[in-house]
Amino acid sequence: MDNAVEKAIECIWERYSEPLSLTEIARSALLSRFYFAHLFRDATGVTPGRFLAAIRIHQAKLLLLNTPMSVSDVSSAVGYSSLGSFTNYFTASVGVSPARFRRLSRTGGFGVPSPQPDRPTATGAVAGTISLSEGHGNARVYLGAFPTPIVQRSPAAGVIVDVPGGRPACYQLPDVPEGTWFVHAVGVAEGVGPDPSSTRSSLVGRKDTVTVTAGSITSAAVRLHRPQPADPPILLALPDLEPPPALTGATGCPVIGSPPAPRAHCG
Repeated sequence: MDNAVEKAIECIWERYSEPLSLTEIARSALLSRFYFAHLFRDATGVTPGRFLAAIRIHQAKLLLLNTPMSVSDVSSAVGYSSLGSFTNYFTASVGVSPARFRRLSRTGGFGVPSPQPDRPTATGAVAGTISLSEGHGNARVYLGAFPTPIVQRSPAAGVIVDVPGGRPACYQLPDVPEGTWFVHAVGVAEGVGPDPSSTRSSLVGRKDTVTVTAGSITSAAVRLHRPQPADPPILLALPDLEPPPALTGATGCPVIGSPPAPRAHCG
């Protein structure tokens, strides 16, 4: 990653509660705002403003989880001057309101995110393999098709896949509307050694600009890695991804290249 972008990301993490402007962030990287904005987007996939907004919501989630602060105080602490704006953006990004996020986090009530409502009937599918970087054991992975480079808002489709350490696993996302999507993967992997559960790792992966056409399957391989500074934080509320103790099953992905299975109709 470019040193200028790295400095800018450090600045955003340190000063996210302030009313940061693009000019101020670019100044931290010692670059002009226009050149910096282009460089930052190339490195992260999003604009500096969207990266800042993602960090604010991420930090708000941590405060709701780990402190008794009121929602209003959390809103102010992460840089929002309007409680209504904070609540609306948090709800759209995470999938639940701040108060409900806090309540569900205490009861373990997060389920698999529901696909976007009112989806069009012209759909295809995305299929391929999910693989882990070296040094990880079995993993449980949530994988979905999203409209943005950040894991936020409702996905077009999503699945949970168990991935064995040392070899890829297959996935298929059915009923993905026509268009161009970002395929995101978020997982938790066991470590290797005598006590794998003591060295679990959070992993992420992303495949950009996956184009889906009706009645066909688009191939997209996703490789997971440890989160890097240039990776925007995960905003969408996801269920606990408990890695499976053992995995067996066939390898290979015969589904790729085949038409998606027809959808059942009532009546």
